[in-house]
Amino acid sequence: MKTPWKLARYLPLAARFLREGRLPELLRAVADKKTPSGARFAALREDLDLLRALCMAWLKGEYRQVSKQAMLMVVAALLYFLTPLDAIPDWLVGLGFVDDLAVLAWVLNTWKGELQAFRAWRERQSPQRLAAIEYLPEGEQGGLLPPRANT
Repeated sequence: MKTPWKLARYLPLAARFLREGRLPELLRAVADKKTPSGARFAALREDLDLLRALCMAWLKGEYRQVSKQAMLMVVAALLYFLTPLDAIPDWLVGLGFVDDLAVLAWVLNTWKGELQAFRAWRERQSPQRLAAIEYLPEGEQGGLLPPRANT
């Protein structure tokens, strides 16, 4: 299945985040972003929590059974979700998250097998182990840092 153009634009940035070790700041920003409340958006928060948990387990080396391409798409989708001025600006009440939902749905559907395997792995972990794996300490700065200079 072809990558949606609006998500494809985020792939180089996602690769850079993974290469430069900037995944923790992305995950903090995702956790901090406000999502609309209500039952309609509960699934959005659950999907974001699953993708964030996958990234944390991958980051800590606890779960590496995900393909590089799937991991890249997950990070790109999280970056897309964080961008307020994407295809439909997030500040448009009621509409702003529609494109975010579409991108997340595409990633969840395209990488369904890998995400189901991660869910199964996650269910086999004790609650204490999951809490340790998925814990991300607060950073010194909030939000995403500007790109690092090449040295």
